[in-house]
Amino acid sequence: MKILVVEDEEHIAQGLVFNFELEQYQATVAPTGEEALRLFGEGDYDLILLDVMLPGIDGFEVARAIRQVDARVPILMLTAMAADEDRIAGLECGVDDYLTKPFVLKELMLRVAGLLRRAAWQAPATPDQRSFSFGQAEINPENLSAQIGARTHQLTRIEFDLLRYFMMRPGRLVSRKELLTAVWGYEPNTATRTVDTFVLRLRKIIEPHPSKPVFLISIRGAGYQFNPEI
Repeated sequence: MKILVVEDEEHIAQGLVFNFELEQYQATVAPTGEEALRLFGEGDYDLILLDVMLPGIDGFEVARAIRQVDARVPILMLTAMAADEDRIAGLECGVDDYLTKPFVLKELMLRVAGLLRRAAWQAPATPDQRSFSFGQAEINPENLSAQIGARTHQLTRIEFDLLRYFMMRPGRLVSRKELLTAVWGYEPNTATRTVDTFVLRLRKIIEPHPSKPVFLISIRGAGYQFNPEI
């Protein structure tokens, strides 16, 4: 497995490389956004570990550029920003998950392993896959687009996988632990707000009024329920 480590702080980058190599991963360091895009264009990486704060173009721009050519490679973003709005901004760039600095190394390694497992499970979308629809939304698995009335949204791969998981289980309570395991490939006891943040992002796309959801609703203390018929 090949990992591209995009990190400008040398001591952090080298520490990550050391630990990745202990796990038999091949790790390459890019200290700038420009170098990251050059290496990405020349190589075939299984995962991108991407810091937000970089000299030159930042991590958000790097993520956007990668997603223009590859919707599938997992991107784990490292960010010092903790507010929901900032995390959602990262997700809108197409990242699969985020980890807030300072991070615990063991947690980062578990997240990396989970995202690599998830990537191995994925099969490319094919033209014969049927679209999904609910309300005014039609979801196309071939190009990962969401047509909401007259509006078109480009979904990331993980947004699509999360929405499809809900749509295949209409009316059923789905716990956060189940979603972490089935969609992200994480251990169910992973401590993260990833699921909640992605649900907020999906609501902005599919709900007529995201602050008052009708399709993707929260069940307090238990998880979420998807109701395609309202």
